[in-house]
Amino acid sequence: MSDTLNYLDAACYHAAPSFTHHLEGELPEPYRRDDELLTIMGPLRHTYWTRNVWKKPFTAEFGSISEASKILRGIQRNWAPYPAKLARRTTLIAEALPSLPNKPKAFPFSVPASPMGAFTLLDEHTLMASAECSSPWPNGEFEFIEDKEGPPSRAYRKLWEALVMADAMPGPGQRCVDAGACPGGWTWALAGLGAEVIAIDRAPIDERVAAMPGVTFMKHNAFTIKPEDIGPVDWFCSDVICYPPALYDWVMLWMES
Repeated sequence: MSDTLNYLDAACYHAAPSFTHHLEGELPEPYRRDDELLTIMGPLRHTYWTRNVWKKPFTAEFGSISEASKILRGIQRNWAPYPAKLARRTTLIAEALPSLPNKPKAFPFSVPASPMGAFTLLDEHTLMASAECSSPWPNGEFEFIEDKEGPPSRAYRKLWEALVMADAMPGPGQRCVDAGACPGGWTWALAGLGAEVIAIDRAPIDERVAAMPGVTFMKHNAFTIKPEDIGPVDWFCSDVICYPPALYDWVMLWMES
């Protein structure tokens, strides 16, 4: 067996969980499909329904578990297994590699600096992998240590994920708008970072959240609030349920103010 890497003129798109069908609608017919991983020939394409993109995939043949792990270790440290098939063999290769930081993390935390690769098996003696991926987390996924007592809902997790993915956090001295704030999960998350928060909704937010330092509640239809009614803000957050065109026009009003 040879450890020569065969680089493909392609990219591999790992679909967001349960959204493979949506991803297929964004891409041409795949060169190959390995469960939720679609390999598309040609240049890298911009997509929305992915958890991770393998930017420079290659294939390599190997004769044993140790040889497969040696090939990957010779490139870089971090490799996330994706067991589309041959799950046990994939796991054995992963166990022969350095362990990954897969434990739930306490928010806030920064985007990892070390590159994260990914690999899968095409057959018993051929792997496909990419050292360069769009996500710095194993298969584009990470978990938080949940707070089951402070927030009034689990919606805060969406905002936490967005802030971590953006690698940017509000903080002391910054002003945030939380539109559609009820019951207050996002307001709780923003105020917990030390930011000032103006929470807007027609329904009241949780009393404990309303009492947090820096939180001001406005009982109002968020869509009728204008930027001049609030003044300068650093962060505009919205979990309002509405049609996308209406949301776009409304957000642009604030962006342009």
